[in-house]
Amino acid sequence: MRTMNFTANQCGYCGDSMRISQLTCAECGLSHGGEFHTPRLYRLASDEQQFAELFILASGSLKKMAGLLGVSYPTVRSRLDKLIEKLQLEKLRDDSLKNTILADIEAGQITAKHGMRLIDAL
Repeated sequence: MRTMNFTANQCGYCGDSMRISQLTCAECGLSHGGEFHTPRLYRLASDEQQFAELFILASGSLKKMAGLLGVSYPTVRSRLDKLIEKLQLEKLRDDSLKNTILADIEAGQITAKHGMRLIDAL
């Protein structure tokens, strides 16, 4: 039997990415189910999200981040470069999905209204 090790964006059982399928109001409990947009930052691993948050809180100063993390400036620069590359790949993925949706609209496989909703969710 596998143990569950949960992070916000990764299945604790198989390791694949998680998707948002239900939103619930914390006040009244009303829920909406379906497949919802997952922002690019959500798709990052937990440690990458923490790095991005720290980068913002450090006002984008790699020197300050190096001090906070207790690592060298080149180490921080390398981690940032990897994060940038990963986000660029996610953007390319979203752009490819958008093109597929537009092609499906043009081919009449989905309605323009439905296609635009899908594109808005990217």
